[in-house]
Amino acid sequence: MGEGDRVASEDLPERVGFLLLPRFSMMAFFSAVEPLRVANRLSGRELYSWHVFSVDGAPVAASNGMTVVAESSIAAVKAFPWVFVNVSFEPERHESASLLAWLRRLDRQGTRLGGLENGAFLLARAGLLDGCKATVHWENAPAYAERFPKVLLTQELFEIDRNRWTCSGGTAALDLMLYMIEQRHGRQLAVSVSETLLHARMRAPDDHIRLALGRRIGVRHPRLLRIVEAMHQNMEEPLPLENLARLGGMSRRQLERLFRAHVNDTPSGFYLKLRLLRARQYLEQTEMSVLDVSLACGFASPPYFSRAYRNLFGQSPRDDRRNLRTSGAVTGFFSARPGAVVGRA
Repeated sequence: MGEGDRVASEDLPERVGFLLLPRFSMMAFFSAVEPLRVANRLSGRELYSWHVFSVDGAPVAASNGMTVVAESSIAAVKAFPWVFVNVSFEPERHESASLLAWLRRLDRQGTRLGGLENGAFLLARAGLLDGCKATVHWENAPAYAERFPKVLLTQELFEIDRNRWTCSGGTAALDLMLYMIEQRHGRQLAVSVSETLLHARMRAPDDHIRLALGRRIGVRHPRLLRIVEAMHQNMEEPLPLENLARLGGMSRRQLERLFRAHVNDTPSGFYLKLRLLRARQYLEQTEMSVLDVSLACGFASPPYFSRAYRNLFGQSPRDDRRNLRTSGAVTGFFSARPGAVVGRA
């Protein structure tokens, strides 16, 4: 999209549709709509109109309990220039043959299709992201990558690949829409919209979607951060401690002291917790069997995996999966049972 994509006056307003599914992200929805509203006000013209759809045409409740009224059901929408799917928790629960068929029909008609937060899940289920770059909320990224290997998943705030527009949710939707405004109506208007919304700066697509690793684990030691990042990248086949020590340019004894000093844990214990947390994300967000989850997280012995999981989270993998889905809880960084001690891997 570039200068040739500027919109002629006779084509205005551009109609942007939002399919809201139960427990959608209100933050992502507002972050997407408000830049369009402000662009209209600042330009003095109706550049955009926005339209809300639901599967059945009924109002939809967001994850915060607030309800948004839909103007039509998807069955009534035969064609539309832009449609963004907004879903947050458990996107697979909202999948249906009719919804996937609707998305495919829009694609055949040339609709620009997008996903806010975990909307890319349903686009992928419809087969509309194969071979495309896409992004989702970071909490769902590991399970998404495991489930949709044909999608080129990235860690960016938002991705635009041909006529597929995806963003990681939250305020990243604001950056996505600012990018749209800039490409369609010029940078000056986009910057003015950003300033009006008190958005400190227009973030580029390649801005990382998670807090810097050092902030997440509360350390700044460069060699330790390099080692922890390697742990994150090697879950299915964990690296031996000797390899991690060499990566940090130190001996194994120095590696042990480094972890004790900065994270109050052993390297093997820390690595094990990372793998168990990844396993918990898979259990919550996919239909993978417990055996497949254990193998995907580097556990060759299912009984050992179950024992380690229970030690960290206080219950078996199967029980935890059931409780997570019943309670609607979301797995987070080191959300383990207080005082849990995990044995050596």
